Amino acid sequence: MENYTVVLIILGIMIGLSAMADKIKLPYPILLIVAGIAIGFIPQLPNIVLNPEIIFLIFLPPLLYDAAFNISFNEFKTNINTISTLAITLVFITATGIAVFSHYFIPGMSWPLSFVLGAILSATDSVAAMSITKGLGLQHKTITILEGESLVNDASALIAYRFAVAAVTGAAFIWWKASLQFFILMGGGALVGWVMGNLLTYIINKVKDNHMVTISFLLLMPFVTYLIAEDLDVSGVISVVILGLIIARFKNKDTSSDLKKEARSIWDIIVFLLNGLIFILIGLQLPFVIKNVSYNQLIPYIGYGFIITLIALLLRMIRVFLQRINLQRAFQKGKGRITEDALLDFKNSLIISWSGMRGIVSLAIAIGLPLTLADGSPFPKRNAIILISVIVVLFTLIGQGLSLPWLVKRLKIDKNNK
Repeated sequence: MENYTVVLIILGIMIGLSAMADKIKLPYPILLIVAGIAIGFIPQLPNIVLNPEIIFLIFLPPLLYDAAFNISFNEFKTNINTISTLAITLVFITATGIAVFSHYFIPGMSWPLSFVLGAILSATDSVAAMSITKGLGLQHKTITILEGESLVNDASALIAYRFAVAAVTGAAFIWWKASLQFFILMGGGALVGWVMGNLLTYIINKVKDNHMVTISFLLLMPFVTYLIAEDLDVSGVISVVILGLIIARFKNKDTSSDLKKEARSIWDIIVFLLNGLIFILIGLQLPFVIKNVSYNQLIPYIGYGFIITLIALLLRMIRVFLQRINLQRAFQKGKGRITEDALLDFKNSLIISWSGMRGIVSLAIAIGLPLTLADGSPFPKRNAIILISVIVVLFTLIGQGLSLPWLVKRLKIDKNNK
């Protein structure tokens, strides 16, 4: 009951601070994170621990589904080359870059542990990116790329994390088996999403005159799809994304405007509450994580977190601008299916590079680290990995989140230009 009361109070604070953020022209995620940190230092406050299973089941499916549901399918398809590059290739590049630094500069970090930390911090967060960029007047293409990347890269990061943790616990890592498992997880997740998406469109066609029943099915299906995929040991993230894309196409062709408005209003409220709660919970984690390390360790770990943030940002900028060059060359040579609409200009490449915030998924993965190994011994460097992950998430959200609106304003983006 005590934790239940605390959650209700936090929700009330979140709603009030979101309204205040509009008044003071500050991205509400930043205000909520700072509030969460302040609340976490209140004496006698119960320790609100993020349960990874709850995060992945309660938060992830509806937020991913909502983003996929509202994304432009045609623009997603046009920019699929850039999206896949950022969501798959960049994830593994970032994980490797962070792992190399961690192994050589953080005491006690073996290669498997370094790759665990790299996998945790390899993916950007869709909730953070969309919440902070909302209302900045970005071009549709930029928004589609950021949303599309964040929809897919969680699956890549989770798969990399799974392999890294297995290596820590002693399992042998074989490249061809890992690659095969990666494609099975991704392909299996896509298949589950496709089946459930087509099943949902069939059901909606039968009951679409009853708006309450239709919306109920729309609300229920992301959770069902995610659970089925995870039970089948394939990617629940990808399954929900595919579900959302299928329903988005169906919605635009076969649903009435009244049904769209009713469904949109309900989803807006759900997403608003979940987003706000996520950012306060992110802020709450710092005070609780700090308690698990000594003061002498805190300053070095903050330094490690800052350097990892810079490494992730630098690798992202390099990869985005290389992608810009590659797209231009492919378009000029007429290779592949690269159209003029898929090309990236300098300004939007810079914005995409700067929008790589980490968030709730990274924290959930970190906190979900096993407590012990198979032999019963403690999971090595667990507290250090969690603390560094929290620090990097806060650095990216607060640092990049505060500077992104300024950057967009300085670049004078024309949102009417695709």
